[in-house]
Amino acid sequence: MSIGRRDLLKSMAGAGMLAVAPRFTEAEEQTARVTRGMPAPRIKDISVIECEPDGVRLTVVKITTDQDGLYGYGCATFTQRADLVKPAVEKYLKPFLLGKTTDRIEDIWQSCYDSSYWKNGPVLNNALSGIDQALWDIKGRQAGMPVYQLAGGKCREAVDCYAHASGPDFEDVVANAKMYMAQGFRHVRVQVGLPGMAGYGSAEKAGQRPLALHDKPVFDREYAMRRELKLLEICRRELGDEVQLLHDMHERYTPNEAVQFCKQAEPYRMFFLEDPLSPEDLGYFRQIRQNCDTPIAMGELFNSPHEWQPLITEQLIDYIRVHLSEAGGFSPARKIAILAEFFGVRTAWHGPGDVSPVGHAANVTLDLVSYNFGIQEYTPFNERTKAIFRGCPEMKDGYFWINEKPGWGIEIDEKEAAKAPFTASRLNGGWGEVRLPDGTVIKQ
Repeated sequence: MSIGRRDLLKSMAGAGMLAVAPRFTEAEEQTARVTRGMPAPRIKDISVIECEPDGVRLTVVKITTDQDGLYGYGCATFTQRADLVKPAVEKYLKPFLLGKTTDRIEDIWQSCYDSSYWKNGPVLNNALSGIDQALWDIKGRQAGMPVYQLAGGKCREAVDCYAHASGPDFEDVVANAKMYMAQGFRHVRVQVGLPGMAGYGSAEKAGQRPLALHDKPVFDREYAMRRELKLLEICRRELGDEVQLLHDMHERYTPNEAVQFCKQAEPYRMFFLEDPLSPEDLGYFRQIRQNCDTPIAMGELFNSPHEWQPLITEQLIDYIRVHLSEAGGFSPARKIAILAEFFGVRTAWHGPGDVSPVGHAANVTLDLVSYNFGIQEYTPFNERTKAIFRGCPEMKDGYFWINEKPGWGIEIDEKEAAKAPFTASRLNGGWGEVRLPDGTVIKQ
């Protein structure tokens, strides 16, 4: 009969072979129990934690096991349809998973994925992400290791990030970018407001509203392209060659305009242009690749392998930047990163305010373990968020540093979370509409 390390050392101590019986950490005790053949933990309960600490709805899944004190958290944040994720978890995935062991993460992911019959929807994927990430957190807590250790260990010490520099006018953007550069950021995304119109990623600039046939927010594609390209010219001139510039096109242009924009941005030596096309227009990436060498990042709205596979395998993009919970969690995102590595595509996971700190920790973990890491989007955590999510990744000199505690390294204060409930809003967390001057609604 095999004997555990702890029992062996105790017997040695009792026989006088050791002067004092050693003391064990909780993680070592757990490892010893596994060594002695103790049964794997089973899922005892699954709950959903909802909060809005910074004006954005966050959703986290908590899995509690039948072993005292062993649980895990996973990000399931789908801000625009947040109220649908909780019932997807509690009414569908929870009954399916209660009593199952937590040690078969891949099997659980695949069986949950198949259980809905129709696959790759954003509600299911976010619910599934919460389960998947919570299981990885449990696994790390069992092992007494950060999840990055379970995924092969670090490829780098910390994670290079880009900050969001924006403003209503050019000089505001330049000043904001210089502020981030002074803080140590080497990569800056720049966005400028459009006078009298609804731009993206920046405060609106006061100005005369364009003549429009409706009363909704207006976006003029041709004007926006000229103004954004002028912004890139000014930023490159004023900020110098050392800073890496990024810009989000946010899918608002026609495919032909997107090709033109990427071509005309070449002189400004972009780090990348983000989301020049919508997921419905993927075929036009071939035209961009054939016509210019501006690096392209894509994937924020992806939730299906049918979207990212061709762009990666045909080498039509330079950076893949899916939203982890939208793609189904840590497990599928890890596979995306590995696939992308073989085709020279680097990672740039989506990291805005509508990702919970648990999701940010999963992002940073993938950044640390992926050889083909490119850059990480950074959004600061306010004090209220950090009071709820204790152990957030830390920003130092433009680098994200992971919490070295087991699992994701994050604990959630559920009492504090309850003090920041979802607030009422006209669109219940969803996006409003933006239209062309003639009234045509456009993608956002």
